Amino acid sequence: MTTRTRHRFPALLAAFAAALAIAPVAVAQQDYPARPIRLVVPYPPGALTDLLARAIGERLGAALRQPVVIENKPGAGTLVGAELVAKSAPDGYTLLMATSTTLGISPALYKPSPIDPVRDFAPVSQVGSVNFFLIANPAFPAKTVGEAIEAIRREPGRYNYASVGSGSPHHLFMESLKTEFGLVIQHVPYKGTQAAIPDLLTGNVQVMFADATVAVPNIQAGKVAALGTSSAKPTTLVPNVPPIAATVKGFDWEAWQGIVAPAATPSPIVAKLAAELQRIQTTPEFRDQLRKFGMEPAAPQTAAEFAAIVAAEQPRWAKAVKDSGAKVD
Repeated sequence: MTTRTRHRFPALLAAFAAALAIAPVAVAQQDYPARPIRLVVPYPPGALTDLLARAIGERLGAALRQPVVIENKPGAGTLVGAELVAKSAPDGYTLLMATSTTLGISPALYKPSPIDPVRDFAPVSQVGSVNFFLIANPAFPAKTVGEAIEAIRREPGRYNYASVGSGSPHHLFMESLKTEFGLVIQHVPYKGTQAAIPDLLTGNVQVMFADATVAVPNIQAGKVAALGTSSAKPTTLVPNVPPIAATVKGFDWEAWQGIVAPAATPSPIVAKLAAELQRIQTTPEFRDQLRKFGMEPAAPQTAAEFAAIVAAEQPRWAKAVKDSGAKVD
């Protein structure tokens, strides 16, 4: 062996070792998925996010030819499930059914937060969004958002509004109206929208933001008045209900739902998952199912597009939490 060869040998050996280390990873990515995928849902069984996850899991599993197993991990404003996924191996076999609560509201509400919404996850694709309806007891003296604002202004402290708890979208949306217009209206938190609706119908509370799943059937039955929607986009769920943005400039809120993976998940795996989700989202059957859930289907997105949404939305939700003064009960 020449002197030159002896000097090059350690470098060649190191390069060979590196190639051996990389090869199994590359093969694993090509063969993905080779076993069942776990989709963690940070909500209890039967919740809207759980129903959505099961609808996605069934289709994604069929497309990838591996079961997608739903695992419910509720708690701490969805952060229990989120932390579990953030600390899982970044191999594409553990995913999170994330929401704007998970990656926007709760990290600002729970201090210290066990997750960083941007640092700890690799967004895959948004799937749908939940539009909220501002609804009122029929006896409330308003049929539009503008009339509601004026009614509350005329009689400060007379009216109550319901939410599903401090820091919930239902709470933050109303608080943003309170702040903008200096309204005096009492917040009454409930353990779920279904628990609040009876008091709205009897007039114990007069108004509330409710997700479409609960609001739409009550609107269609004529039990409540629909004053407006939280999203600036016109709703496809109920005709002739205007966006609040038509009256309140810049008011544009909706709760999104999407799938994320642990940070450092290989980009080919993320891209493969995103492509399959895009394909699922274009099917009329899936879009119809989302509407039955009371959701607005999202336009198919690349992983990069969803990542940009998560990054932009996180500080916006954090500001809404701060401005509302919301605290964990």
